[in-house]
Amino acid sequence: MNNKTVRLAIAMIFICVLSCNEPRTIVTNIVYKDGSIRRKIEMKSSENKFNVSDLQVPFDSTWIITDSLEISEKGDTTWVRRAEKLFSGTDEINNLYKADSGVNKEIERHAVFIKKFKWFNTEYSFMETVDKTMKYGYAISDFLNPVELRWFYSPDDIITEKENGADSLKYRAFNDTIDKKTEEWMIKCLSSEWIHEFATLISGKSNSISIESLLAKEEDLSRLVKKSGDDFDSLWANGIIIRGLLGDGDAERFGIEADSAANIAASRLFPTFSDYSVRVIMPGRLTETNGFVDSAGKISWPVKSEYFLTAPYVMKAKSRTMNFWAWIVSGLFLVFVLSGVIIREKRKG
Repeated sequence: MNNKTVRLAIAMIFICVLSCNEPRTIVTNIVYKDGSIRRKIEMKSSENKFNVSDLQVPFDSTWIITDSLEISEKGDTTWVRRAEKLFSGTDEINNLYKADSGVNKEIERHAVFIKKFKWFNTEYSFMETVDKTMKYGYAISDFLNPVELRWFYSPDDIITEKENGADSLKYRAFNDTIDKKTEEWMIKCLSSEWIHEFATLISGKSNSISIESLLAKEEDLSRLVKKSGDDFDSLWANGIIIRGLLGDGDAERFGIEADSAANIAASRLFPTFSDYSVRVIMPGRLTETNGFVDSAGKISWPVKSEYFLTAPYVMKAKSRTMNFWAWIVSGLFLVFVLSGVIIREKRKG
C-alpha cells in the first residue's frame, strides 16, 4: 500500500495552514438601504507582512488601505492593516470572491441582499454563505442538541469567558463533552466520505465491491479509526485497517484506490482554510439573526472550517425600517374616507 496515509495528509494540511502566519482578521459589512455595502477589513499580525496569499478575505489596490502600529503595555508590537471599500451591491463582493487568490481561495463564498417593500415598513435581508466541502458527511445536528450547537458555533471569546468565569468547571466539562461528540462526528464523516469515494474509484473493475456492502461496514471503519488512536498512521500504512475491513484479497486488489479515497476524504474534512470573523451592521431595527449580538448591537459570526464541512454555513441578518410617509398617506386617506362618510350621512339626514 501507498504510505501516504490519512493522518499524514491531515498533518500536511495543518502544517501548511499553521506555517502561513495569516493575520487575525475581522470583516465588517455595513449594509445600506439601497443595497450598497461598505466593507471594512481589519487585519492584525505580529509581523509587518500581509501577503496576498495569506489573506483570509480578498481586497485589492482599489480599496482605501491604511497601516498602523500598536504597542501594548507589555511592549508587544502588533501591525494593523485596515482596508475599506463601498460596493454598489453583493454582485461586486461575489466577483471579488471569485477572483480570490488568498489562503481561502478554494472555498466557495457568496453574499445576497434582499429588500422587500411592505407599505408601512421595508424589510432588509443580508446573507453571506460558505459552501460545504464534503459530499457525503453527516449533519452536525445529528450529534449535538440545540444547546450544544449554540456552544459549537460560539465565538472563542465567549467560550473563554465562560470557561474562566463563574461555573467554570461546569462549562469546561460541557466543552469536553462537545469535543468528544464532535470527534465522533468527524470520524463518521471521514468514514462515510472514504466509503463513497472508494466505491466510485473501484466501480466497474473486476470483482468490485458494491456500495451497499461498503456502507454496511461503515460502523466497523469508524470503530477501527477511533480504536487505532495514535497508531492510525502505521496501521493504515501497513494495510492492517484495510485488511480488517475488506479482507486480505480485496485489500491487496484495491490498495491504491483505498489510499486515493483516503486522501480525498481527508482533504475535504480538513480543507486548507484560515479562520476569521464577520460582523454586520444592518439598516433600521434588527429583527432576526443567527449571529451573536453584542451590547452595542453589532452582529458577529466566527468563520471556521468545521462549520461548513457537511452543510453550507449561512450568516444571516434581517432588519426593518418604518415608512413614515406611508403612515401619513394612509392617515390622510383614512381622514378623507371618514369625511366622505360623514358628509354623506349628513346629506341623508
